[in-house]
Amino acid sequence: MAIFITGSTGYLGAHVASELLQGHADSLNLLVRAKDHHEAEVRLWRSMQLHMDFPRFYGLLKSRINIFRGDLTDSRFGLSEDDYDRLVHSTDSVIHCAASLNRKSEKSCLNTNLRGTLEVIKFAAAARDHHGLRRFSHVSTVAVAGHRTNEVVLEDDSIDWNRSDYDPYARTKKFCEHMVGELLPDVSHVVFRPSIILGDSRYAETTQFDMVRSFVFLAGLPALPFRPNDRIDIVPVDFVAESIVTLHQKAHPDYDIYHLSSGTESQTFRELTDALAQVQKKGGPVFLPGLERPFTSVVNFLANRRGTSIGFGASLLKVFIPYLVWNTVFDNTRVVGETGKHPAAFSKYSYPLLKFSKSRRFEYDYLEWPTAVEEAVR
Repeated sequence: MAIFITGSTGYLGAHVASELLQGHADSLNLLVRAKDHHEAEVRLWRSMQLHMDFPRFYGLLKSRINIFRGDLTDSRFGLSEDDYDRLVHSTDSVIHCAASLNRKSEKSCLNTNLRGTLEVIKFAAAARDHHGLRRFSHVSTVAVAGHRTNEVVLEDDSIDWNRSDYDPYARTKKFCEHMVGELLPDVSHVVFRPSIILGDSRYAETTQFDMVRSFVFLAGLPALPFRPNDRIDIVPVDFVAESIVTLHQKAHPDYDIYHLSSGTESQTFRELTDALAQVQKKGGPVFLPGLERPFTSVVNFLANRRGTSIGFGASLLKVFIPYLVWNTVFDNTRVVGETGKHPAAFSKYSYPLLKFSKSRRFEYDYLEWPTAVEEAVR
């Protein structure tokens, strides 16, 4: 039997898959979108390069990884009847990581988040009906809490259907949580809500650059339109992935919802900028919170300049601004108490992340699939 993972070629999903492959004995059923089997292997190899070398990857590929070529939004993932039955019959549990993070596109969020999650739930129900399903773990987001300001939010207080949402991403993810609870009431299910995932506390390398671009841009400004004592809930991907795996593998988790966040230990803008200034031996920015509205207006204006690097950067920053000014954090007492692990403070690893991203011009130098596999794995 195996763990079925969606989104294994994405940033978080690859961390989850790697954590399972290198710390546990389970086989993995991975849904990968590709034209043929080799293309699927190549996509998976690219996603795993942060975590292992090719010989290690190839050995796991041949011994513990089962690739199913399909698309999350297609009926039965677009698999043949035999492949779908094989996936159903061999799956012991599900970790649903795949999602559209395109906060600007309602179409993308509706297709991937809603239709995709519905297909995964239908699949989970088929596995349940065939032999029973040990667990369904669903990766959501703290953004389901909707519009907030100056709050510490607890897991059970997050969902308020009368509260407005920031964007299509938050809105669809909130409904995905609802579907899991309504359609799989008799399956052990756990919802994980990460806060802003930014970098890995263990090393500077990353393959996820959208939020990093915004961070680097803001870090280079002489003045920031924020309140210096506002807190921002940033969490490293290694803490998120390890928490998901630990609790998914636990026989009986204590709760069915967890904030994977920095919680009340979230740092202030002042703490983050002082840490960056100190390591770079230069002065920190001036905080001008009165400029928040004009700054947002300028960002919105520049975001409309399509086809330019400035427009692209502004469009990325535009979708994250609401999450930077709400001064809201998400209590992480549950996950810290149950796993015994605290997330690393962003100030501890923010400069290596910034330096790596700028030096690589926000591109990861992927290794190609070896021409001679036999030579590579010796």
